[in-house]
Order: sequence, then C-alpha cells, then structure tokens
Amino acid sequence: MPEKAKIYARELGIDLASGNDTEYFKWFLACLLFGKPVQQGVASRAYGELVSEGITSPEAIQQAGWDRLVEILDEGHYVRYDYSTADKLLDVSAAIREHGTFGDFLNECGDIDDVSSRLQQFKGVGPKTVEIFLRDMAPVLEKG
Repeated sequence: MPEKAKIYARELGIDLASGNDTEYFKWFLACLLFGKPVQQGVASRAYGELVSEGITSPEAIQQAGWDRLVEILDEGHYVRYDYSTADKLLDVSAAIREHGTFGDFLNECGDIDDVSSRLQQFKGVGPKTVEIFLRDMAPVLEKG
C-alpha cells in the first residue's frame, strides 16, 4: 500500500514563517482535521470551510458553538467525524484560551518534546495530529 501523501502548511496557504499566532493556530486547526482517518481532500475542504467562515482562532471556535461547527464541517463533507470533531475543537480551544493565545501556549513550552507532550494532554489530540503539526512547526519553534 503506498504511503499517503503528506500535507504541508504552505499548501493550505498558511504562512508559518510570519511568526503570527493566527497562522500557527490555523496550522494546528488543519492538523486536528488531518489527524483523523479521512481523505485529505475532505480534511482540506473542511479546513477551507472553517477559514472561509472566519473560524481561525480559539475565540472564533467558541463563538461559533457546536451546532455551527457541525454545519461547517458538514459543508466541507467532513461528516463521518463532524460531531466528535466539533466536540474536540471546542474542548481544545477552551484549553488553549486558559493560556491566553496559541502563541502564549507555545511560548510556555520549553522545547519541541514539551510542545508534543502538552498538545497531547488536550482531549482528543493524539500522536498523529502532533506529528503532522510538528513536521512543519518544529523548524519555526527551534528558530524562536
């Protein structure tokens, strides 16, 4: 079975080199979607729907609420995991907000291993999501 093609932040129009908290969070948001066993096209389309609706921050996720998140995910054909993903987005965004911004959370982490372990403490965030996230973020975090 051929290995699945990898998705990268730049392919989604995310500029991690900008140093912008929103860009970092958008990549994490995309990784939450790509971390599930769904087709990349479906995850990409669902991510695009969230972005087009302005759902690009923990605050925006909280403001949208569960029903709206499910609607947006469904519009992106992310239907198999829409309910559980809406739950996860709300849980993770609430946990991040306890730290301030996503950038604040990342700055609290001591190193890449700390980022990995602390992200996986969020409900529903597993090793695959963190692996995808750090593949693009590690070089950015190591520079900082």
